[in-house]
Amino acid sequence: MPPKNNTSTQITVIIPSFNEQTHIKTCIESALWADEVLVVDSFSTDATVAIAARYPVRILEHEYKNPTDQKNWALKQARTEWVFFLDCDECLSEALRDEILALLASNPPHDGYEINRKNYLMGKHIKYAGWGNDRITRLLRREKAFFKPKRVHEKVVVPSVGRLNGWIDHQSVRSISHWADKINRYSSWKALDRFEGGMRYPVWHLLTRPILRFTKDTILRGGILEGWRGLLIAAMASYAELIMAAKVLELTFKKQQPPAMK
Repeated sequence: MPPKNNTSTQITVIIPSFNEQTHIKTCIESALWADEVLVVDSFSTDATVAIAARYPVRILEHEYKNPTDQKNWALKQARTEWVFFLDCDECLSEALRDEILALLASNPPHDGYEINRKNYLMGKHIKYAGWGNDRITRLLRREKAFFKPKRVHEKVVVPSVGRLNGWIDHQSVRSISHWADKINRYSSWKALDRFEGGMRYPVWHLLTRPILRFTKDTILRGGILEGWRGLLIAAMASYAELIMAAKVLELTFKKQQPPAMK
């Protein structure tokens, strides 16, 4: 068993979940050192909740609308001063655990902390193609943090942010089908954000961004050094750019139709 938090400052690890029976076990086990592990499930239809229930965790169910809504709701359910958000396909490293425990014992000067994330694709740690320099703000002083309203790539807002050296391991892709489904879902949310922000006819984006993104990820970001995995990452990122722009055009078309035709 990992060492428990013996400091006076308490922390909750919050794990949002939906149909993550493949990953939930290792995710939870990497977080059991915390004072509380809170699993916020979006009514999974597989064995996710049953597996989570085998561990000393608190399980709550909440309808999923988008990442921002889910995380802001989860923040309010935690009972400790500090929280750490951990996705089901991620695991806290022992180095990060020890660093967090030492930080909490020393009166942390900041209200949020960035950490490193190591991304893996089909068994390999990816250091290039835009996946290498991945830093995310996950350790938060609960009452000082909130997530800005946004459907995708939510951004947390805290008064001050420090940096930690530890990392989480991220198994980025469950399967190609799952990856494609995720791109489809996120591109729909991103298209709505862009449409509501005033974008209407992203034809230039449609024609140029997929090519530019592929070039950026393979050449400028060194994806070619990752072999076929780097090319795959670049291709999927290019597809995401294309389908997002296409969905904005679709939203524009639907907006222009008479009510009976929508």
